[in-house]
Parts: sequence; structure tokens; C-alpha cells
Amino acid sequence: MDRFRTALQLYKDQNGHPRAKPHAGKTASGQALPPPIVYTRTRSLDIPLSVLRQQRVMAAYDKGPFVDAIKILRTQVLQRLRENNWNVLGVTSPGHAEGKTLTAVNLAASLAMETTQTVLLVDANLRNPSIHDVFGLQDCPGLADYLLDNQPVEDLLVHPGIGRFVVLPGGRAISNSTEILTSPKMVSLVEEFKHRYPSRIVIFDLPPLLHTADVLAFSPYIDALLLVVEEGKTTTEEVQRAISLVKNSRPVLGTVLNKAGQRATTPAGMRKLLAH
Repeated sequence: MDRFRTALQLYKDQNGHPRAKPHAGKTASGQALPPPIVYTRTRSLDIPLSVLRQQRVMAAYDKGPFVDAIKILRTQVLQRLRENNWNVLGVTSPGHAEGKTLTAVNLAASLAMETTQTVLLVDANLRNPSIHDVFGLQDCPGLADYLLDNQPVEDLLVHPGIGRFVVLPGGRAISNSTEILTSPKMVSLVEEFKHRYPSRIVIFDLPPLLHTADVLAFSPYIDALLLVVEEGKTTTEEVQRAISLVKNSRPVLGTVLNKAGQRATTPAGMRKLLAH
């Protein structure tokens, strides 16, 4: 664990103050944004408890170390967001299969259980969307269908029956994800999500930082990043490389150490490590 703390401390020492976000109403390149998106309905689904348990979604468990760990993470994240008046968070990892998607889902579900909070989880891993799999959804249209086929957002949003929680799946996989994530239509959607409801937190499940340019290109449009690393797999060098890539664009809120202590009795074997 100390090696991850060291890498994070190096980021804090080098980073300084984050840069200002792009001005609302324009893209980073100064292009005018399309008009706001209007949506009035959300599809509600009754996800079986067995599916949620199989996928290790914390909402399927009443108590236990796993649930407690997620709730502590939620509290820490919420405090950091409120301290800075932020409400758009990206979740990423240095490499593949380090637990970022499940962390994003569980953090969003836990936040949505707050009585004054609503949460929108967006699958922005457009090359390999997988949030729909967590909820047992098949052939599920989503973000790619809105961006490429002009499907209305209200036809794509899903309420999985958990608190004040809404999901925008990724839809079909696309190869030119970097360009799509920075298109004026996508930037306009992010602005719409950010400002439409004051009590809403928006979480983007993003691709791995070290394998595509997506996170680096998209990060100016969010407030902060949460980095998920896997004990015994993610190296110190990978953490340092990942943080150095975004240190001049967005602050890293902290790290989550995943799959820590496989002898643990929790469904995910996850332990938190969140540092400012």
C-alpha cells in the first residue's frame, strides 16, 4: 500500500492548482455547443437480486465489511466533491481489469442512497462498454447510439431500481472513441448533465488511462478523477505514469486499492485508499 501512497504524494507535490474548466457553452477549442438536451422519462427496470449479488453490487447486501468499505469511500468522495463545489467525477485505472467499473457502479449506487442526492452513472468506456453487463442487460443501447444515431437520451436512461440512481449505458462498442468523447455533441451532453439538477452527481466510467487517449482528452470536461488500482497487479510505475498524464488537466481525488487481501470475506475483497 505504501508504494501507492508514495505515487499519489508525488502527484500532489507536482500538481499545484488545477486548471480552470472550459467555459460553459463552448468546447475546449471554442466551438459553440449544440442546444441543451431535453428528456422527460427514464426506463425503470427490476434487476433481480440474484444478478446484483452475482455481480457484487453493494445494493444487494444489507451489511458487512464490503458494504461498510463502500459507504466510507462514498463519504470521503462526497466530502471532497462538496468542499470544491464539484459534481462530475471520472473513474479510471492505469490498466485493464483492475476493478474500475465495479468501483464506479458501487460508488454511484451508494451515493444514490443519500436522501438528498441523485446520481447519474455514464458508461464512457466506448471501446469496451460493460456497465450493462453488471446489471444483466443484453443488447442495451446507450451513449454511442445518442452520439452517432441521434437516439433521444430519454430513451436510453435506465433506473435499475436502486435509490436515486440512473444509468446511461455505453451502447455498442466503437473504435474512434477519443474523437467521439471530445465532439461538441458529447461536450454539450456533459454540460447538460452537470447543470440540469443541482443535487446530481455525475460519474463517468472511463477507459484505462495508459491504453487509450480517451481519459486525457476527456478529462478537461470533468471536475476530478478517481484512480482504481489493483493490489499485486498495478505497479508503482504504472500509477506514476497514469497520474503524470493528467496532472495538468484534472486533479486526482484519490485512489481505491482493489482486490486487497483475497482472504477477506467481502464479495469484492476491496479496501479503500483515498488521499487528497
